[in-house]
Amino acid sequence: MRLLKQLFDSNRAWAAEILGRDPEFFSKLTRQQSPQYLWIGCADSRVPANEIVNLLPGELFVHRNVANVVVHSDLNCLSVLQYAVDVLKVRHVIVCGHYGCGGVQAAMRDSRYGLIDNWLRHVQDVMQEHQKQIASLDGETKRFDRLCELNVIEQVLNVCRTTIVQDAWARGAPLAVHGWIYAISDGLLRDLSVCVTGPGEIAAAYERAVKG
Repeated sequence: MRLLKQLFDSNRAWAAEILGRDPEFFSKLTRQQSPQYLWIGCADSRVPANEIVNLLPGELFVHRNVANVVVHSDLNCLSVLQYAVDVLKVRHVIVCGHYGCGGVQAAMRDSRYGLIDNWLRHVQDVMQEHQKQIASLDGETKRFDRLCELNVIEQVLNVCRTTIVQDAWARGAPLAVHGWIYAISDGLLRDLSVCVTGPGEIAAAYERAVKG
């Protein structure tokens, strides 16, 4: 019970499989990490970032929280973003949500779970911002799916507005911010058609994505 033996067994099997493909993999990995991508995603256990895009350890820098939210008061998220952009020099920041997100659903239904209710107020703010569009959709499933998408789009906007990304663009760093969504039902990613590579693109990209 205390040792979780099955997880250690799985770890040994995974490490052996990696070494079977590349005997130098872990020795090379200890020397550096040079990912090109920062993934900001949901903490949902069904959405494993590296596996979804089939990237090995060292190829994807990851930050995850409930409902893939980016807010300017979250020093954890901002620290990851700053390290990725300024130190690792990633070229792409990907905000990836997913359909069927429990956090988004709880916000939509105004459910009460405790401390997390305060965090999910950010998603409720997104819902209120786009209340007319969401209400115009036929059926709860469509409204739920669209809120998952709109939440990603809003978080892309939040990433673009951080001083970290603004400063990177100001010094000419090649940095793109993307908004994607993942469907657990088929394992596939969808591009939400919001990609921003500079401050002059923010308004148009946001408006285009919100219109769908």
